[in-house]
Amino acid sequence: MTQTSENVTWLTQEAYDKLKEELEYLSGPARTEIATKIAAAREEGDLRENGGYHAAKEEQGKQELRVRQLTQLLEHAKVGEAPAESGVVAPGMVVTIAFDGDEDDTVTFLLASREYASNDIETYSPQSPLGSGVSGKKIGEDAQYELPNGKLASVKILEAKPYQG
Repeated sequence: MTQTSENVTWLTQEAYDKLKEELEYLSGPARTEIATKIAAAREEGDLRENGGYHAAKEEQGKQELRVRQLTQLLEHAKVGEAPAESGVVAPGMVVTIAFDGDEDDTVTFLLASREYASNDIETYSPQSPLGSGVSGKKIGEDAQYELPNGKLASVKILEAKPYQG
């Protein structure tokens, strides 16, 4: 999954299908489940001191926010192929970098939207300081990005290959 500045999100077919399935669940069965929880909690009496009711309402709010996020994401999604193995860092690539020229101090991450984050690999957004600093760089090139304290950090691109999921 990748994002461009025009708010278009590029997704593989697999990612699109997975997000669409999540949206369908949250819009259907999950809404019914939370409505049942709220109704049951409401029957318990005084809503001001009803922890179950307030927890269910909070869960409902989070769920509805996720529905809106997924709806917007999928409305602007373009389904396509993963980037080609060109050696140029781009969204959808697994990137390995070395910090400050120390080839032993390396980090490997997926350059993609947080929606595509997985437990298998750390994910950095293309809009993050590191993500924007390495985007467009070729293997072997140096890149700079701004740290939260305002200083610049340098990294060397060691590897960039398409994410295989």
